[in-house]
Amino acid sequence: MLTVEGIYSDGKVELSEFPSSISQAKVLVTFIYPKEIDLAARGISEEQAANLSARLSAFAEEWNRPEMDIYDED
Repeated sequence: MLTVEGIYSDGKVELSEFPSSISQAKVLVTFIYPKEIDLAARGISEEQAANLSARLSAFAEEWNRPEMDIYDED
């Protein structure tokens, strides 16, 4: 097995390097989500996000319980 980094864009995967020893092979693609949230893309400012975070902090303990992970699955 070989791992090669790449970028997915517009339905295509562009590899950052091309393995010379492989001409054809099945592949699995794992999407790595960014650690930062693009607030502008979601139509929210940093101030609004901070306000929302403060208001929802009362629920954090319950939301972060391991048994709540089931709701994070797609």
